[in-house]
Amino acid sequence: MDSARPPLAFLSLAFALLLSCAVCVESRYHGRNQYRMANDGRRMWCIAKPSTEAGTLFRNIDFSCGQSGVDCTPIQPGGSCFNPDTPVSHASYAMNLFYKFAGKHPWDCNFNGTGVTVPQNPSFGTCIYPL
Repeated sequence: MDSARPPLAFLSLAFALLLSCAVCVESRYHGRNQYRMANDGRRMWCIAKPSTEAGTLFRNIDFSCGQSGVDCTPIQPGGSCFNPDTPVSHASYAMNLFYKFAGKHPWDCNFNGTGVTVPQNPSFGTCIYPL
């Protein structure tokens, strides 16, 4: 009976490895597709996925705004992009600034799977997302 457990543990590990490889291959394909889209003359912006948890969005804001050359004053109180005062709105603005500053490569908008590039300008009202 004890000899049956190691193969089951091995199968679980093998399945997990296979699943992670499938996700890796899909993200590499998606990244190449994004790269073609970003370099075919179309304008691209980086925004936060709306389904992302608030804590993760705050970490994305802290990371992006902590980079030298990234100015996040527009998402501060009184700034042109403060409203709506939501984590996804602020994170989208900050992540786009980092994306622009870092070179607009597909990987610059990954944020551990919480960012996505879009061809639609997310600017609204007085809040202008830099290209």
